[in-house]
Amino acid sequence: MKPHFKQIVIVILSIFLLSCSAEESGSGNAVTPPPVKPPTTQVPTTPISGSINYLALGDSYTIGQSVCETCRYPEQLKSNLNAIYPQSNFSLKIIATTGWTTTNLISAINTQNPESNYDLVTLLIGVNNQYQHMDFSVYEKEFPQLLNKAISLAKGDKNNVIVLSIPDYAYTPFAANYSYENRMKISNEIDQYNAFAETYCLSKGITFISITDITRQGLSNTNLVASDGLHPSETAYKMFVDRILPQVKMALQN
Repeated sequence: MKPHFKQIVIVILSIFLLSCSAEESGSGNAVTPPPVKPPTTQVPTTPISGSINYLALGDSYTIGQSVCETCRYPEQLKSNLNAIYPQSNFSLKIIATTGWTTTNLISAINTQNPESNYDLVTLLIGVNNQYQHMDFSVYEKEFPQLLNKAISLAKGDKNNVIVLSIPDYAYTPFAANYSYENRMKISNEIDQYNAFAETYCLSKGITFISITDITRQGLSNTNLVASDGLHPSETAYKMFVDRILPQVKMALQN
C-alpha cells in the first residue's frame, strides 16, 4: 500500500472512531442528575409536656352557634393538639357568647377576671359591631384594648396570641335574599374591620390569620354553613383549624 494512501485510510478511520465516541458519550453514558427534593413546609413537632392552658375569646363564631359543642373551632383545635402532643394535658376556657360586640367581650373579661396563665389565647371578634351598625371608631378603640388584654392573659407573651379574621356572613343563605348592593356593603365593611385588625396586629408583631375567604365559599358550598343558614359549620371550623394549627404549634414550641 502506498504511503499517501495509508495516510488517507488512517484519517478516515480516526474520524469514524471519534464520531462513534461522541455518539456514545451523548447517549448511553449520559449522567442523570439526582432528583431535587422540595423543601418541607411542615412545622416540626417538638414534644411538649405538662399542662397547656388555652383561652378562646370571641362571639358566636367562637362559641359555635348552631353546631355541637365539640364541633366549634376551639374544641377541634384542642382535639388536634391532644392528638399531636399526647404527653400534654390541654385545658380550654371559652369566653364568648352569640351577639357579643367588642364592648360586650371587654365587659365579660373584666367580670370573669381570668388568670393570666394561658399558654395560648385566640381572639375572633367584631362581626356584631358591624351587624349592629356600631360606629367603626368603637372597634378602632376597643380592638387594641382586647388585644392588649389577650397578651396579658397569655402570660404577657405576644407570641402566644393568635387573632382570626372576621367571617363574612354575606355569603350565607341567611343573606342570600339581600340585595346585591347590601351584600357588597357587608363584605366591604367586614374587609374594613379585618384590614384594621391585621394592620394593628402586624404593627405589634401579633400573628393574624385570615379565614374570611373560607366563609366566602358559603353560597357555592353549603356544607360550610351550619343548619341555621348563617354560622360556619363543623366542616368550616375544621378548615379554620387546619389553617391556624401550624401557627399554634410554633407558638407552643417556642
